[in-house]
Amino acid sequence: MTTSMPPLSITSPSNPLIKRLRGLDRKRNRTETGLFLAEGTRLVLQGLNNGWQADTLVCASSMLERPLVQDLVSRAMADQTKTIQVPDRVMGQITRKDNPGAVVAAFRQQHRTLADLATTNSGIWLALYEIRDPGNLGTILRTADCTGLAGVILLETCCDPYSIEAVRASMGSVFDIAFATSDFPAFNAWRKDQGLTMTAASVNGTIRHDEASYSGKALIIMGNEQAGLPPDIEATCDTLALIPMRGGADSLNLAQATAIMSYEAWRQQGYAGARGATG
Repeated sequence: MTTSMPPLSITSPSNPLIKRLRGLDRKRNRTETGLFLAEGTRLVLQGLNNGWQADTLVCASSMLERPLVQDLVSRAMADQTKTIQVPDRVMGQITRKDNPGAVVAAFRQQHRTLADLATTNSGIWLALYEIRDPGNLGTILRTADCTGLAGVILLETCCDPYSIEAVRASMGSVFDIAFATSDFPAFNAWRKDQGLTMTAASVNGTIRHDEASYSGKALIIMGNEQAGLPPDIEATCDTLALIPMRGGADSLNLAQATAIMSYEAWRQQGYAGARGATG
């Protein structure tokens, strides 16, 4: 499918729409507008295919003749999404990159509560307590997607999953994996009601991470990058697991530690739903 009508051309970075899109790199503006940016044809297509609503589609004028870009433009215009073309220099200002992609879209955020999360008889859930690094969060969402986790719960004050850094690091998994926000008391009541056993990765662990049981309905909880989990949170866990380490380093990056825990849990469930992996 190709478009017979080119999108509206905007060339000035001072245009109000361009300024609005540029401002989405700040959380205050994302909160006020309810929008966030996703860059690249693959990510934009992934968002649309997963039913996320695009508010605005922007394409680089130099890339407009590419078939996939034309298809995205036609789809956006058919959905009555605001669709514009801009010079590469303006695209770079929107994405704040020297070499921006061919398209960028502003999507409407989705805000889920615990009640919105679908529960099943089995599966692994992940909770993240007050993580602050958006790169870590995006990478963890990607790992959760790869390991087929049931969903991710962001506890207390976490960084914004809709920040540009988190969306980029997720490589599109922000559109695939269900995530919700909650305070800890409501979350702990919810997970008990769901019959979820809770295992924390902790320096206070009493068994190795691969000796913990993740059968049935289970949940992994990971703490803040610097402080880990507070003692009162650890006290609510069923198991404290320790990831073995050697050498001078005394800790792993949070995203790496979460990947280790998630893959071990998935391994114990027989890599259910696995397909061929690529590097």
